Amino acid sequence: MAAMSRLLHFLKPYRVLVAVSLLCLSGTVATDLAMPRLIQTIVDQGVKQRDMRAILTISVIMIGLTLLSVVLTIGNMLLAVRVSQRASADLRRELFVHIQSLSFADLDRLQTGPLLTRLTSDISQVAQLILNTMRMFVRAPLMIAGSVILMFATNWQVGLFILALVPAITFVLGYYTNRAQPRFMEVQRRLDRLNTIFQENLAGVRVVKAFVRARHESERFAAANEELTGQSIGVGRMLAVLLPSLRFLVNLGLVAVVWLGGSQAIRGMLSVGQIIALNNYVFWLTFPLINLGMSVGFISAASASVQRIVEVLDTQPEITDHPLAAKLPAASGRVALEGVSFAYGGDGHELVLKGIDLVAEPGQTVAIVGATGAGKSTLISLIPRFYDATSGRVTLDGIDVRELALDSLRSQVGIVLQESVLFTGTIRDNIRYGRPDATDEQVVAAAKAAQAHDFIMALPDGYDTLVGQRGVNLSGGQKQRLAIARALLLEPRVLVMDDSTSSVDLETESKIQEALGPFMAGRTTIVVAQRISTVLAADKIVVLDRGRVAACGSHAELLAASPIYREICQSQLGNGESV
Repeated sequence: MAAMSRLLHFLKPYRVLVAVSLLCLSGTVATDLAMPRLIQTIVDQGVKQRDMRAILTISVIMIGLTLLSVVLTIGNMLLAVRVSQRASADLRRELFVHIQSLSFADLDRLQTGPLLTRLTSDISQVAQLILNTMRMFVRAPLMIAGSVILMFATNWQVGLFILALVPAITFVLGYYTNRAQPRFMEVQRRLDRLNTIFQENLAGVRVVKAFVRARHESERFAAANEELTGQSIGVGRMLAVLLPSLRFLVNLGLVAVVWLGGSQAIRGMLSVGQIIALNNYVFWLTFPLINLGMSVGFISAASASVQRIVEVLDTQPEITDHPLAAKLPAASGRVALEGVSFAYGGDGHELVLKGIDLVAEPGQTVAIVGATGAGKSTLISLIPRFYDATSGRVTLDGIDVRELALDSLRSQVGIVLQESVLFTGTIRDNIRYGRPDATDEQVVAAAKAAQAHDFIMALPDGYDTLVGQRGVNLSGGQKQRLAIARALLLEPRVLVMDDSTSSVDLETESKIQEALGPFMAGRTTIVVAQRISTVLAADKIVVLDRGRVAACGSHAELLAASPIYREICQSQLGNGESV
């Protein structure tokens, strides 16, 4: 219920439309409930007394009420659709914005597949829930209450007997609803699993084909699909008993009307018209209950979807601005890690970084090398606060990064990630992604510095060339150069490059380094690299080994003092002394 109440927040902006829609719905209920009484009048006054004028008069009234009901029903439907779609759009937007605010650690935990399900399937369920609530779920109690009142007004003995069926029907509905909801939660979790496998396969389709694992992936998908199907069948099997049970109770009501009403009619206590009216009221009383019974599965699924959406909305980002967070309008670029240790998942988990002490002075180029898994990418992710250090602190210009406003901090740090992520749009838009107001001249200058200008101009539409999803129409090296250009355009005080030239050849890498020379002057540059040729000119080279700083110094100093560095050099350069 707490989760459901959160939906009211998204309905508030449309409360006038909701009110008008409910007025239309109330009018429709009133016209529907008037029909049995009018039929009773036709039978008792028109047919029984052979009064044709009464029959025609009441028939005209019934036609008028029917037309009014049609107009009110259309109005209710149009307003319900508008409210449900607008409210779900607002919810979708808020959910997306909230996901954007989550830290890397939060996203690691929530995972892409389940988040995709919440943003699509679950939101659609919520939209349908709002629509059905404004059309059917509110109509049901109004129709039930009106039917009971008019039934008692017609004949209180029959009304009392029929009323006794309502708790029984309500109990059956409640019983199956409570059993269905956790099962639908499990169905949605199985759907999450299915979406995760599908998303992984779409993203890694080249790997699947390269390793001839299509059969394996098909089997993995089939297994997840079978689990989802089995769970869904189990839910359907449980609900299969519900409707027959409700129909049995409804038929009991009809039998009661015929039996009690018939016996009273024989004694002259009840007219034929009243029996017909009572039968109609039994129908109007039980019809919405049957509809609710048919909707138990949907209600349970929608309730599960609401809970899953609220779960994400209630997730508080681990990385947030400090209440007294300061802005850093013009950083000099001094980066320092002081006794930094880090574990994914926080305290109690295995440390990836252990007691790191490192300083990058303004204008320096600091290179970080080490074996795969040494913690290089993890280390640089602490600088822009993608993660927070488990212990120790990371500072920019002597200020703990946790005390700086995130926007202010990240505007000073340009980062080229190991995976070059591009977005659908033009090449120009991708380069100025972090600086939308950049001029074409600035975009071209950044592209030239990243050695991307020539290949861009060789494309049919140059800078207006459309980039496919995730840059599928570009090579790995081209994507990396565009990512470098995107970071350079920010003109950051601190430039972080995470193995950002691994997909380009040595000649292109050499040209990029040469072109970056003027740009890097006066800026702090931190480079993670696998190639020793990338770091030879660095002012300081840091060797990481199993999360610790194993050595630090220039290329020549490390060759003489660090066995790990010497081994890396020898594996790439032969003698370790020449390029």
